[in-house]
Parts: sequence; structure tokens; C-alpha cells
Amino acid sequence: MSKATLLHTAAVHAATFDALAPEADFDHQVRPDWLERAQGGIDISLRREITEAVQSADGTVLCSCTTIGEAAEDAGAIRIDWPMMQEAARLGGPVLMAYCLDSTAEPSAALLHRAFGDQDPQLACLQLGRHWPLFEAGDSGGFAQAIAADVLQALEGGTFDCVVLAQASMAGAAEYVRAGTNVPVLASPDLAAAYLLAQG
Repeated sequence: MSKATLLHTAAVHAATFDALAPEADFDHQVRPDWLERAQGGIDISLRREITEAVQSADGTVLCSCTTIGEAAEDAGAIRIDWPMMQEAARLGGPVLMAYCLDSTAEPSAALLHRAFGDQDPQLACLQLGRHWPLFEAGDSGGFAQAIAADVLQALEGGTFDCVVLAQASMAGAAEYVRAGTNVPVLASPDLAAAYLLAQG
């Protein structure tokens, strides 16, 4: 494939994409400060920085952070969750969308609705912010298992056609959820990596 630039707000996502596509030529740019600054909303200064990063990058640009995804898309980047939302639309609703950061909820829901077009995704949201400190502490295994346990509990209480793990950081929970349900579980990194590889 041609060169691609990936914008991240956590270094762990760079390792994730390198593992998913070891043959790819990825240029990783990691800016954890962008996520911190975006928690209260994306101001003009941050939007300008994101735009400059996207427009000065080589090749296809993908943003792995859901919170700043809309601003990155406006500048010409691909959002990591767009291929995932398209797959969710193909599977149909009702959709259970799990997320941790409140700053993720609105852009993720809006992107899901865009993918569904005129159809109603019958979206149910599952807020799992209480587990975010595990991710921040670097306990990826504990974070994934905690997310999975709550998602599986939610699946027992409703009927869904698919699960969307809204944040790339939640991807590790997918295998645990899949082990306990037949409902398709979608995580953004693998679908985004496949999209990038398909670009040739």
C-alpha cells in the first residue's frame, strides 16, 4: 500500500496498527495533549493544529481518536470509526454502542446515523466511563475485561443486531465479548487497518 499517516492521541494505538498491518508503511504521529485539550470542546487553536497536521502529512491520513475525529475529517482525514460504522449499517439495528469518554458519545452517534442514512439504527448507548482509569493506568487487560463484562450484561438485557465499541482503546474487549455472544462485535482498528490496506 502507499504511505499513510496516522494521527493518535495515545501511543498504544500506534502499536495496535503496526501489529494489524506489519507490512504497511505507517507514519505515526502521537499527540496525547490533543485529547486532554479536546475534553471541554475543540477550540479554534486546537482545530488549527489538527488541520495543519492533516494537511502537511504524507499520503492517506487516518485519525484514530474519536473525540477529535470530526475536526480531523473536516481537514481531510479518514476517521478510524467510519469503516466500522459502515459495517454496523450493513448489519443493521438495533445497535448497542459502548463508549467511555463522554466526548466520544455525540460524534460516534452522529457518524453511526450518517452511515445508516435514512434507516434508524435504533441506537442504545452504554456509558462505561468508570473503567477509563484502568486504560489510563496502562492496565489494558483489566480494561478490556471490565468493558466486556458490562457489554455482555447489557446484551442479556436486550436484543441487538451488533455491538459497536466506539473507541479504538476498547478494541481489546472485542474477543472477550465475542466469546460470550453470537452478536457481531465491531471494533474500529482492525476494520480501519483493512480499509487502509485496501487503498493499494
